[in-house]
Amino acid sequence: MQVAVYDTYVKKKDGRHLHFDIIVTKDTRFEQVLVFGNSYLQTKRGEGLLVSHKDCRFSHITEIIPRWEIQILRKGYYIHELEGCREKKGI
Repeated sequence: MQVAVYDTYVKKKDGRHLHFDIIVTKDTRFEQVLVFGNSYLQTKRGEGLLVSHKDCRFSHITEIIPRWEIQILRKGYYIHELEGCREKKGI
């Protein structure tokens, strides 16, 4: 199965950025990708932070890997955390 990867940067209240990829089936509509990104931000306790069109860009299509597949089949998306996403104090 092929998936689409969306490169996403969201500016935090302290001026730093959360950088993560939103990975979805290649036929997922962009508006749904934004919904998935915002669902992820809710898990990070990011009060008032939203993924907008300017924060999220299509990057590429690639073959799915098993680690992503389980989440995509269950939730519709997989988040690959890159920078600033694993802080314990919240956003």
